[in-house]
Amino acid sequence: MYGFCGKTSAHCGEGCQSGPCSQAPISPAPSAAPAPQNSNPGSFRTVGQSGVPAMHAALLPNGRVVFLDKLSNGQYAYSAEYDPESNTYTPLAYKTNAFCSGGSFLSNGTVLNVGGNAPLTWLDDTVGNGFQGIRYLTRSSSDASQDGENWNEPGNQLNTARWYPTLQTMPDGSIFVASGSLNGLNPTVLANNNPTYEILSAEGVTLGQSITMQLLVKAQPYYMYPFIHLLPDGTLFVFVSKSSETFDVANQKTTKSFPDLPGDYRTYPNAGGSNNWTPEVMICGGGAYQDITSPTDPSCGRIAPLVPNAAWEMDAMPEGRGMVEAVLLPDGTVLWVNGAQKGAEGFNLATDPAFEVLIYNPKATLGQRWTTGASSTIPRLYHSVALLLLDGTLMIAGSNPDQMPVVAPDVDPQGFHTEFAVEIYTPPYLSGDNANRRPTAITLSKLDIETGVSTFTISFTAPGNAQKVQVALYHGGFVTHAVHMSHRMLFLETQGWKAGATEQTITVAGPPNNNVAPPGPYVVYVVVDGVPGVGQFVMVS
Repeated sequence: MYGFCGKTSAHCGEGCQSGPCSQAPISPAPSAAPAPQNSNPGSFRTVGQSGVPAMHAALLPNGRVVFLDKLSNGQYAYSAEYDPESNTYTPLAYKTNAFCSGGSFLSNGTVLNVGGNAPLTWLDDTVGNGFQGIRYLTRSSSDASQDGENWNEPGNQLNTARWYPTLQTMPDGSIFVASGSLNGLNPTVLANNNPTYEILSAEGVTLGQSITMQLLVKAQPYYMYPFIHLLPDGTLFVFVSKSSETFDVANQKTTKSFPDLPGDYRTYPNAGGSNNWTPEVMICGGGAYQDITSPTDPSCGRIAPLVPNAAWEMDAMPEGRGMVEAVLLPDGTVLWVNGAQKGAEGFNLATDPAFEVLIYNPKATLGQRWTTGASSTIPRLYHSVALLLLDGTLMIAGSNPDQMPVVAPDVDPQGFHTEFAVEIYTPPYLSGDNANRRPTAITLSKLDIETGVSTFTISFTAPGNAQKVQVALYHGGFVTHAVHMSHRMLFLETQGWKAGATEQTITVAGPPNNNVAPPGPYVVYVVVDGVPGVGQFVMVS
């Protein structure tokens, strides 16, 4: 089976991704470690229905969320625009099959969605071949006339077919597109694979060349949906399977290779999760092979790629998880949610859902960084998503472990039917007494921020006796399959804070350059004593 070869206890041997069995063993990854209950665990509530299975998601500049997948119930809807204020949705159409695609944002705020799967002529002849598809969705924070408009597909195509690609917006606004399958068939047959990358222009049009990437070649069959992060020196940190490197796109070369991350496979089909800033990268979870019997990995690795002699610092969650995903929060903590404790990605290949939120504090001492938050009652398995909303809460949706949506639980022998319920998780910083200590009346002097030269002011009302302010610049990116593409957050420099004062006006310095903040839509959160106010969209150029 996929990822299960050679000496089965070690998954090593001729043709195995782990290499020959004579290879020196990698240091063992740590076992699961207890995570005490957080003193303020937060809470879950179900708020609405997603309209379509939520395999892909992104926060739009109008404050709404777009979902993509497929649905059939006599009529067809493949995408939906969800309004978190009214908890209602509007169906959206597309022309080519976006199933298991990738995405990012263009510098003008347009969502870019690329790749996908075969035409749906057997089901709906209005949906064409999506393997090379390019789709655009434009929304505005100031113009509601675009709300509810369908995906735009003017006919642009990728240079090569890509099912399961990862995207990253670059400093000049171009889009790096990496990996994918040529046909959606068995990745252990190398002729089916596309271990290359191509560049799209800042307008989202391919430059017309697919270039082999050796890290992806080496990682086959675990080469799809790699974790990719733009670093402050302009290189990309690329992680796939167990291996990682920094890659210079302009010169088409690897600039630095890192030790393999101990533990099991971390990317599809045994995906863990990944997040980035400082710049540090953290990767958690994963599994051993693609089958419902696969154990999952509790270990995590954290690395600072730009530090000399960078090495993985190992840690562990309280249980193994596959399909776990990370969401950066504006107070600097990281939420890890969703997934399963046994099995792998694929149709009906996972069991033992992980219901609880795990809260990670990167500033705490190693061994004391994890606490356990509230638990949901809804399984979030294959094809689930999680993303931060403007109000600072976490939206969790999706779970479609079936080849076609299964609406009625009693027809699914495992009971893991297609999940349409949308949940909101309220983090600790908005729970209990914290809910009454949010900064309010937040006004930004401008909503267009230029890197390197821009300053702006923020006026707001702080709660009484507040001691500290931070301003987070946040980009949620495009979310799918536990991969948060182009996801990033940075804290901007501020001046003028007056501890204890209620009425505040602070001066904020924009990001230093587009390596740190590539152009596009971001959310500004004012965070006072760890509690964020409602965020506002800005455009960074």
